[in-house]
Parts: sequence; C-alpha cells; structure tokens
Amino acid sequence: MYDGPVLDNHLHLDPINGQGVDAAETFAAAGGTHLNVLNKPSWDLVGAVEGEAGFRETFDLTVEVTRRADERLPGRARPVLGVHPGLVSRLTERGYDPDEAAALMKAGIDVAAEYVAEGPALAIKSGRPHYEVEEAVWEASNEVMRHAFARAASVGCAVQLHTEGGEAFETVTEWAEAEGLAPDRVVKHYAGGYLEGPVPSVISKKDELERACGNDRPFLMETDFIDDPDRPGAVLGPRTVPRRTRWLAEAGHERALYRAHVETPAAVYGIDTEATLSDDRDGGL
Repeated sequence: MYDGPVLDNHLHLDPINGQGVDAAETFAAAGGTHLNVLNKPSWDLVGAVEGEAGFRETFDLTVEVTRRADERLPGRARPVLGVHPGLVSRLTERGYDPDEAAALMKAGIDVAAEYVAEGPALAIKSGRPHYEVEEAVWEASNEVMRHAFARAASVGCAVQLHTEGGEAFETVTEWAEAEGLAPDRVVKHYAGGYLEGPVPSVISKKDELERACGNDRPFLMETDFIDDPDRPGAVLGPRTVPRRTRWLAEAGHERALYRAHVETPAAVYGIDTEATLSDDRDGGL
C-alpha cells in the first residue's frame, strides 16, 4: 500500500462563512497530509474590492486560516493567492470597462506576488472566465493571465489557473514561456486526467484519476472544496483526496500516487512533501 504524503492541491478554507480549519482536520483524519489552500473569491470574503487594500484583506484571511490549518496537519498547509478570473465580470457589471477591470486585477496579482516574495504564499492564482464573455473581456482576461505569468517568473513561483474546460492549452504555456515562466510551472486547476500544455490538477473523480494514472505524465490531485455552508461537500469534500488515494493504491497505482503527491509537487512548486511529513500521522493509508 502507498504510505507517502497525500496532497490536496486546490481546496478553499473559509474562516468567515464556512468550516475553515475544521475542514483541514477532516482532511487529516481521513489520511491527508498536505494542503494547498486557495483564497476564495474576494467578493465572498470581503465584498467589493476597489484597490490593493481589498486584496490584502482577502489574502490575509487566507494566510491566517492556512497557518492554523498547518498546525493540524502531519504535513504542511500552504496558501496560494491571487485574483479569481470571474472578478472581471463583477467589475464590468459595476461600470468598469475591460481595461480598467484588468488594471485592478493586475494590481491584485502584484500583491499576490509580493506575498510569495516575502514568504507566506507558495504560488499565484490567475486564469480567465470559464463562461462565455464578450471579446474585449476575453482579451483583457488573457492580459491579466499573462501578467500573472510574468510576475510569477519574477518571484520564482508557479501559477494555478482557473479557466474554461478542455484538454488543449498549449497556447497558454507558450504565453507563459514568453513571459519567462517555465511551462511545467503552470497548473490547470479542475483538470481532467489528460491535458496538453499545463500540468493537470485533476479533479478527484475516479474516471479522471484512472486516466491520469494511465500515463507517465506529471499530475496533481484536488477536490476544489469550496467551504460553503449552503453547498456542503461541493465541489468534492475534504475527505476525497485521501479516500481516492487509498482506492488508487488498492488498484495498484502506487507509482502514479508517488508522482502525484511527491514528484510533481517538487517539480512544480519546489516543495518536499516527504521531508515535511511527520511520523505521527493519524488515520493513515
């Protein structure tokens, strides 16, 4: 059986409206060891954002709940901070033109890069809307994403992307490379089991995980748990990655699990999930 680290690469902890650190304890009790905690959209935590101060407030809430979660895990919890691409629509609905919206979102990315450079954050979050928007909004969103690539390159970190679905994203990694960011430091969150371009952070549904295990490419596992009391367990609950890890181990996929939980985090984020794993784990695999 696989007996190594278990990382959920994309999960939200809401310290205001949701379970917060209790969800991290649920994850650990199921056998999870490491978390990459994404800030929830700014509008869910602090309301309308007009400038850097609103982003800082959002990020500080996430850094603090991640710090508390870190104390409850046998491994580590690390924040991934950035600007949800859906903010562009909220801003244009409030009267911003697309370029003005992009400028504010880029300012948020700059703040996230500052948190990476100064130590609390592991990586940056960016992307583009996963729904249909007018061309000017789409172009502005791509500009924000490319700005995130440039800032990530400048501070030496990875970027997690929230985008539309699909499997062909070679152009996105070409843009990253043009901005100085290596393609293997670009991660597509909520990915299927196969992807061209970025590293897939595979939503932990059985069929997609089997696809990811069926090749030798890097991948990560995630739940995209949103920590919303009105949608308990959405998208997937915090126990899911440990349970799916156990299920994959029983199916003989130990090598793929080592790739997902050890090798890929090291390559993408520069973190050592084995070295940061204590021996006194509860609820192991």
